Amino acid sequence: MKNTALTATHEALGAKMVPFAGYNMPVQYDGVNVEHEAVRTGVGVFDVSHMGEFLISGPNAFDLVQKVSTNDASKLTVGKAQYSCLPNDDGGIVDDLIIYKIKEDTYLLVVNASNIEKDWNWISSKNDVGAEMRDLSEEYSLLAIQGPKAIEAMQPLTSHDLAEIKFYNFVVGDFAGIENVIISATGYTGSGGFEIYCKNSEVKQIWDKVTEAGAKPIGLAARDTLRLEMGYSLYGNDIDDTTSPFEAGLGWIVKFTKQFTNSDRLAEQKKHVLNRKLIAFELDEKGIPRQGYDIVDSNGKTIGKVTSGTMSPSLKKGIGLGYVSPVFSEFGSKIHIQIRKNAVPATVVKLPFYKG
Repeated sequence: MKNTALTATHEALGAKMVPFAGYNMPVQYDGVNVEHEAVRTGVGVFDVSHMGEFLISGPNAFDLVQKVSTNDASKLTVGKAQYSCLPNDDGGIVDDLIIYKIKEDTYLLVVNASNIEKDWNWISSKNDVGAEMRDLSEEYSLLAIQGPKAIEAMQPLTSHDLAEIKFYNFVVGDFAGIENVIISATGYTGSGGFEIYCKNSEVKQIWDKVTEAGAKPIGLAARDTLRLEMGYSLYGNDIDDTTSPFEAGLGWIVKFTKQFTNSDRLAEQKKHVLNRKLIAFELDEKGIPRQGYDIVDSNGKTIGKVTSGTMSPSLKKGIGLGYVSPVFSEFGSKIHIQIRKNAVPATVVKLPFYKG
């Protein structure tokens, strides 16, 4: 089990630690609902240093990034980031990721912790253009400072005007007394804020100053409820090697303005009727949907499976995502979630669940 540079800090704070993607991670400190509410109404900080970071550089860096990702990296300028995914050769998804353009010939790819080795091997196998690749995952830490009060609380820690950093933009500069930190206006909560990339040796100082400035430590459990309220996909649950970006509602990050891995097959896929679609649903009665539960029709026939589900702390009702036959995917469609012996009625809704 790997540790992040802050594992001892989390343990000292009394965090409940669990294995996650090969790392010893804090799942909660004071309880999911309390931590969730802190991010929705104030400011919280997550240690997400288990995420992977790859640096792609050199004169052919752009060519490699374009080849392995579905979104169009030609739209990126220095200081901008882009959500994208790595398509496999079978029409599925190797991983979803964020691509940062650091310099003209330098890109930072931030990938999911559970996929670091898989993604590295995949991108390496496609690197016939001679781009330089470095895996920085073991050297760098990542903090997510999230919530509506993030700008106000964190502004004293940097000389950069945080309010000027637009969504999916970033700066490289000073933060909490450390130079050359990436301050990125990205996140996985839907409540605004920043993600801070720094070296492992620097993260303790930054964590201490961020928490002193009022950010509440938040665990992975609340990270999951926050992202689910926004309908953000989680790799391994809602998307994987077998799901098409179009089935998963990620067609907006697939750009056929360029050639990329398996782009011809995905272009064909886009033309045809899908066999299944990822939907969002709310329970009409009490109950908590969980990953793996069957989705059934009014006659009890299985029409799909729940991929993510929880009791929404903000909405106080059961919410979830799952794949169903397209005929059941229209907003307002009535479905049922099989929770043990009960088929609990639910309604297909438009994302996000949480409107803020």
